[in-house]
Amino acid sequence: MKVLAIMGSPRSQGNTAFLLDEILSELEKEGIETRKIDIAQASIKPCLGHDNCAQYKKCPQNDDMDAIFKEMSEADGFIVATPVYYYNVTAQLKAFIDRHYFLYKHDVSLEFKAVGVVILAEEQGLDDTLNTLVQYLDSSFKVKADELVVLTGYAAREGDAKTNTELINLARNMGQTLASSLKENF
Repeated sequence: MKVLAIMGSPRSQGNTAFLLDEILSELEKEGIETRKIDIAQASIKPCLGHDNCAQYKKCPQNDDMDAIFKEMSEADGFIVATPVYYYNVTAQLKAFIDRHYFLYKHDVSLEFKAVGVVILAEEQGLDDTLNTLVQYLDSSFKVKADELVVLTGYAAREGDAKTNTELINLARNMGQTLASSLKENF
């Protein structure tokens, strides 16, 4: 079993990354292989919105998305994590989401046995960000909101998550819940 996590924060050592690592650590304790892709470090060009996208055998953008799509197709579980930037997902994550249009136009629908969402905000934007991610997951993978394991919380400053026992416990519980779901559905 393998879980692929997409980390949408431009801060590789920030609050979102910390909590995601806590989740992945719990999965690994259960014997589940994990892989985290920090999309801020990947080469992901924005979608060009080709009207004839369905006619391409391969997306004409030459970047890391083909390799990421391949890893997604080999995963049993999927986690997407983002801080809230200006009331929604980060720009890096939005570019990643938009690139799924290629899969959509080619009737490619990936399936996962467990899916998680992690969202951290300073003050506002949790609901809008969750709505964006639920729409993305439902349209790309046919995942419904009630099938998700969701962690939302607040962390105002870099490093706040490391001292927030409630968030840490929520992250660990999320990892255990995802592990159980994977084992039940495998």
